[in-house]
This record gives sequence, structure tokens and C-alpha cells, in this order.
Amino acid sequence: MNLERLNQYISWDALNITKTDVAEIIILSFIFYQILVWIKSTRAWTLLKGFAVVLALLAVAAIFHMNTILWIAENFFSLGITAVIIVFQPELRRALEQLGEKNILSSIVPFDSSRKEEEGITDRTIQELIRACFEMGKARTGALIVLEQSVSLKEYERTGISIDAVVSSQLLLNIFEKNTPLHDGAVIQSGNRLRSATCYLPLSDNMNLSKALGTRHRAAVGVSEVSDSLTIVVSEETGSVSVAKNGRLLRNLNQEQLKEQLQTLQVKPEEGRKIKLWKGRGKNEDKTV
Repeated sequence: MNLERLNQYISWDALNITKTDVAEIIILSFIFYQILVWIKSTRAWTLLKGFAVVLALLAVAAIFHMNTILWIAENFFSLGITAVIIVFQPELRRALEQLGEKNILSSIVPFDSSRKEEEGITDRTIQELIRACFEMGKARTGALIVLEQSVSLKEYERTGISIDAVVSSQLLLNIFEKNTPLHDGAVIQSGNRLRSATCYLPLSDNMNLSKALGTRHRAAVGVSEVSDSLTIVVSEETGSVSVAKNGRLLRNLNQEQLKEQLQTLQVKPEEGRKIKLWKGRGKNEDKTV
């Protein structure tokens, strides 16, 4: 009886909700969800968290009537839209490019978006990477291997040649062999597969890096500054193996240390995954590469 009365008071007509309104709500919800997914998979997520901190500070300023801070913020925020377009220009360009691609459905609906998070790298992949890196080090063969994590590196994959193959030491040795078509540039790895070779990476402009470091090491640090990737570098001059993560470079690692770095990628983020990095400037960082 109560349900019948409730239905009498609450109806589509009473709420003035039409089928068009329902369709608009569904479409807007879907678009909003895709925007959140896009933010999560790019540098925008880190910048968004920084923006949230700024808003929290402004809220404190508003509560305590800090008029000078509020006046400065009001004048700066008037340029907010222009600043967002400039900061997110690469991501916005890629989003518009996807609208014209043939596989637009798969780019909008990420059916396998959770696949990469569930896979992780296996012990076999770790052993293959270690074997390849130190064999190349003995032969003084330079190498640059980027291991993608949660932040997508497709922007850099597109600059190279797609290979999409299972990780193996033999394949890596062949790719980075001197005077071969694929040896120049970086290899991007996702999970247990090599996605692309001869990729171009952004160079770091960190002035604190050693002047003795070459282009490979600066590229490794550069990509680690714009993503959460882990990059392995093999020096062509000395054969030493280094790892770049979060804008830091760990130099002259042995096999056990490299294994420890790679094993951290097997731990899921919700389990408290943290990359073991030396704080400050460790003893390995002072050595010349």
C-alpha cells in the first residue's frame, strides 16, 4: 500500500524527467568517467593532486580572511584555462587524435585497461632482463629499456617501431647490437612484452646530474620525471648498469641490486609498492659513467 502511494507521488511526469534527460545523464556520466580515466593514466593525475593542494591552501586563506592571498589567487586564476591548455597540450592533442583513429571504440572503452595492472612482470622476465643487461655491459653495448607502469607511454611508443614480442635476452641483445636498424633509441616494455623499439625519450634538464652522463642517462632520467616508469641504462663507454626512477639515477648496480629494483615492480600498488631508492646522493652516484 505504501509503495502504491509512493508511486503516485514520485513519477516521471512529477519529476519532469524525460527519456532525453536520462540519455543526457548517461552520456555525461560516461564522458566524466573517461576524463577521470584519462587524468589517471597521464601526468595530469600528479598535476591534479598539486592543484588540489593549492585549493586546500586557498580554502584556509578564505576561512582566515587572508585577503592579499585571495586577491593574488583571483588574478592568477583568471589565466587558468590558458595555463591548463599549455600544460596539458600533449595529452589534449593525443585525445583529439584518437577521435580520428579507426579504433576509436577501443580507445574510448578500455576493455583491457586492467590487464596491465594485473599482469606485472614475472621472475622469468626479470632474469631475462638481468642476463641481457650484463651481457651487453660486458660487450660495451649501450642500451635503454623503459618499463612502463601505470602512466601510459604510448606518446613515446609512437616515435619508434612496434615489435610487440615476449621479453627475452636474445631479442634484447639483437635489438641493441651495434650497427643494426633498431639499436638506436629506447625500447619500451609493458608487463612481460616489448612494445616498441628505437623510441625517442625526453631529455632531463636537471642541472644536478653529473656532466659525465651521456644522452642515454639523461633520457632515462627525463622519462622518469614525466612518468612512473623504471628505466634500465647500460653504458656504452663503461658497460655499467644504472636505473632511473622518479627523477633519480642509481648508478653502477650489480646483478643483485638490479634484481631488487625489478622485483619491486611485481608488487601491486595497493600492497604498498615502493621502489627502493637511495636517499640523496649515494656512493654509486658519484662514480663516473
